[in-house]
Amino acid sequence: MRLGVNVPNFGPGTDPGVLRQWALTVEGLGFDLLMVSDHVVITPDVAEQYPAPFYEPFTTLAWLAGATTRIGLGTTVLIVPYRHPLLVARMAANLNDLSGGRLVLGVGVGWARQEFEALGAAYERRGRLTDDHLAAIRAAWADEGDYRSGGVPIWVGGGSDAALRRAARFGQAWHPLRNTVPWLRETLPRLKALATEQGRPVPAFAPRILLRLTGSPVTSADRRAGEGTIEQVVDDLEQLRLLGAETVVLDPFAGAPEETLHPEAAWQMLATVAAHRPAG
Repeated sequence: MRLGVNVPNFGPGTDPGVLRQWALTVEGLGFDLLMVSDHVVITPDVAEQYPAPFYEPFTTLAWLAGATTRIGLGTTVLIVPYRHPLLVARMAANLNDLSGGRLVLGVGVGWARQEFEALGAAYERRGRLTDDHLAAIRAAWADEGDYRSGGVPIWVGGGSDAALRRAARFGQAWHPLRNTVPWLRETLPRLKALATEQGRPVPAFAPRILLRLTGSPVTSADRRAGEGTIEQVVDDLEQLRLLGAETVVLDPFAGAPEETLHPEAAWQMLATVAAHRPAG
């Protein structure tokens, strides 16, 4: 099972040098995938959680592709309705080509109503727009033109039935974000059923989970995967592997923008996980 890291590309402590150090750190620790988030306009609803500066994902990943040699690069998740699908197809294909085939395109429908309004995108139609845009992106890649996508894998986020159907229709993987292990265990059969209804293969399972290490066990019933002692986190990873996860992305950002001023704390958590990662 591959392990990835969601790197904060936002917040008061983030700049090009810090992003480069993040990339070198996670690659140096042996992680397999580096992913960043997506926002275009830092409207008040976005800024509350993800304040400026916010580095746009395609340009950020292009910068980090040049700073790294091995690690995969991806979005978790690109908000599909924000950009013309042919632009996304072009940027993703070019980035994949320039990075030596290292791109994963994680996608979602988005949630920030004010940002949708600022971009002139229809918030109420975001699900349909996402489906239409993904169809157009795949059609562009299938064209005989010069996109050269090299088979960029699409990971589809979300936990609703509509998202699960979208994952089955368009995705190489289902990419749910920051859930509990019991919820994931209960939802995977629904994904399989909806894929079967559509006559589609069941997508791979590639969850993104919180990473928050604690000195004592977290015992609450709603404990999210990746939260607790290193023993709990290692057990969560094993449970996800048994559920069929091919990749798990660790998200060390707990929600306070001030965390970005002190990335060393996140790097230490990641180093602890790397040290307890099973060999092979």
